[in-house]
Amino acid sequence: QVQLVESGGGLVQAGGSLRLSCAASGRAFSSYAMGWFRQAPGKEREFVAAISWSGDTTYYADSAKGRFTISRDNAKNMVYLQMNSLKPEDTAVYYCAKRSSLGSYYSTKSYDYWGQGTQVTVSS
Repeated sequence: QVQLVESGGGLVQAGGSLRLSCAASGRAFSSYAMGWFRQAPGKEREFVAAISWSGDTTYYADSAKGRFTISRDNAKNMVYLQMNSLKPEDTAVYYCAKRSSLGSYYSTKSYDYWGQGTQVTVSS
């Protein structure tokens, strides 16, 4: 069993920054990849970023490239999403998730545990 708890969301002005954190409990955190997704009102949940179990490989949605950075600290069972140059269209609930399979990093179907989400609101 894995539990994921996100934190760090909030209200920020356009151009600002936020750092999201995801605390994972359970065994073998360092053996699985992790991802960040987001869901805006009335929209489907979408991929933001993912990181391999070792942290050596990262993946980003086009909307996140150059602005967001995903990282992890396996010693602390933590995953982070540093978000810079935030835009109003980044407003959403952000979720971290544990990847379950060898499927696409970009698909929600490849993840089996999800956190409760943290709200990010970017004002213009």
